Amino acid sequence: MTSKPAEPTSGLPSRRTMIAGAAAGATALAATAMTAANAATPGSPAAPAAPAPAAAPGSDWNACLTVARAILVRDEQDEPLVPHYRDVLLSKGLPRSRKAPKKVLIIGAGPAGLTAARLLRDAGHTVTVIEANGNRVGGRIKTFRKGGHENSKAPFADPKQYAEAGAMRIPDSHPLVTGLMDSFALKRRRFYLVDVDEAGRPVNHTWIHVNGIRVRKADYAKKPQAVNRSFGVPAEFENKAASTIVREAFAPVRAEFEGKEGSELVNGWARVIQRYGHWSMFRFLTEAAKLDERTIDLIGTVENLTSRLHLAFVHSFIGASLISPDTAFYELPNGTATLADAMYAKVKDLVRLDRRAARISHGADGVRVETVSEGRDGKVVRETFTGDRAIVTVPFSGLRHIPVTPALSYGKRRAVTEIHYDAATKVLLEFSRRWWEFEEKDWKTELNSIRPGLYDAYRLGKAPADGSLLGAHSSVPSGHLPPNQRVHYAAYRATARNQPEAAHVIGGGSVTDNANRFMYQPSHPVDKSRGGVLLASYSWADDALKWDSLDDDERYPHALGGVQDVYGQRIEVFYTGAGATQSWMRDPYAYGEASVLLPGQHTELLADVRSAEGPLHFAGCHTSVKPAWIEGALESAVRTALEVHTS
Repeated sequence: MTSKPAEPTSGLPSRRTMIAGAAAGATALAATAMTAANAATPGSPAAPAAPAPAAAPGSDWNACLTVARAILVRDEQDEPLVPHYRDVLLSKGLPRSRKAPKKVLIIGAGPAGLTAARLLRDAGHTVTVIEANGNRVGGRIKTFRKGGHENSKAPFADPKQYAEAGAMRIPDSHPLVTGLMDSFALKRRRFYLVDVDEAGRPVNHTWIHVNGIRVRKADYAKKPQAVNRSFGVPAEFENKAASTIVREAFAPVRAEFEGKEGSELVNGWARVIQRYGHWSMFRFLTEAAKLDERTIDLIGTVENLTSRLHLAFVHSFIGASLISPDTAFYELPNGTATLADAMYAKVKDLVRLDRRAARISHGADGVRVETVSEGRDGKVVRETFTGDRAIVTVPFSGLRHIPVTPALSYGKRRAVTEIHYDAATKVLLEFSRRWWEFEEKDWKTELNSIRPGLYDAYRLGKAPADGSLLGAHSSVPSGHLPPNQRVHYAAYRATARNQPEAAHVIGGGSVTDNANRFMYQPSHPVDKSRGGVLLASYSWADDALKWDSLDDDERYPHALGGVQDVYGQRIEVFYTGAGATQSWMRDPYAYGEASVLLPGQHTELLADVRSAEGPLHFAGCHTSVKPAWIEGALESAVRTALEVHTS
């Protein structure tokens, strides 16, 4: 039993209000000091009168319309652009033009760069794609796998296994990427964001494990009191699931545009941007939704908002609005990188790998890009490329390190400098059996096959916790579990010895307040393999940075212990010792997981992020309002290909 936390003492400042108050106090103190200094200086001119206050941040209507149209992918007349983009991308190609063909450089071979290259090449332009990575293309489409265009070695003990380092689910509400997959004849299948039974019906049997309480998600939805009370929420929220609280908080904002069409739809979204564009999620939840801190902590933990509280309200709200609870998600058999394989195959002869842009020069005579290789073969090579136009798809966090001559406009430089990129880290663990699909009878059979009575030993909390049972099942192949990992595991093992019932889930994910935060089971088995790779930890922002402080190999025993907190100690017997991990903030090509904007950055920076600068055009998901989604990258690819083609 978990005791209810003590109620916060009334009137005492919280950690967040103290930070806000300190900032306001510092501003006021500086203003007071300036006034006193002017008054105390003999003969000094009177301080100038304070200028009339400007319009409230984010209230410029044209800026709000620009953001609204970007959200909805509309043109200046509020007409949908997606049908035209689909035609260009999937059937008709770029329109005929009387302009002379151009020599086009594309910096970056992610989905935006590869797509723009194909469209422009097919329209008659001469295209060269410059990619810093000497091994693969695809950007944040990255699958840990054997083979592929990068010809990688098997990352797991079972060479048939694979797992996603990056993009892992594709919503059916994204027509460009789903259409592109179909055009490549790539098979797709459902990605189960919510776990299902053997018939594919949602069951919500995965776990919420917070404040020492473990409960099935379906049971929490029916009776949320125990979890909610553990956070100390007010009585009015004790019987409401966290998802319901969030949905009700967002309802007045959704009312601005729901049911509207055409210009009224655009204006509705613009009103949302005008009202809340400079608000953080925390400010919205406290000032607009009137939620207390305990309730915010509840929904932050259970609904994955903790890492987003200081970021723009608009960012999270857009995601919640464009991807509804009814949205179906898909995955690609053999990994999302099969999409990158297909995209690369169309333009492979145009791509120069191992060429990192080191300097960009541009002017009336075109573009010059100086590059340097990584020296993987022992020799560092410099090479210069020239063209009439260039499409820059490098994340702005990376472009920050590339000198551009002459200097970009102030607005563009400000965007490059200030756009916020978030951290995201995944830790994946391989198991020789898909134990998350087990029923109790399966556990009993498998554990007692290792040693008679072992099933009861785990059930009673009497199994040894010294690492001796790590990978003990006969299905675990040898050679992947070094002795030192047993020692680390014994040190970092789960502290709780109680054994929950069998998970018995397919797909879906669990949430915990330990360092792992979010865990996802694979939605489908790998053909001819009885094992599977669990996404043991998926974290963002500060949670991700805490994993990033660990070396890659150190992450695995920590992650295994976190999974055991939720699923029980006995899963250790199937652990192969093999894992994979991806930190996007530490990735030398990505420079962060995605552009996740701060309050005010949509209205202040988005127009400058997307605008062309002479012969330089800018693409990538960071130039859309769908950062971290392939759809945003494809939208930008078509947009910039049209810009170059028609200019």
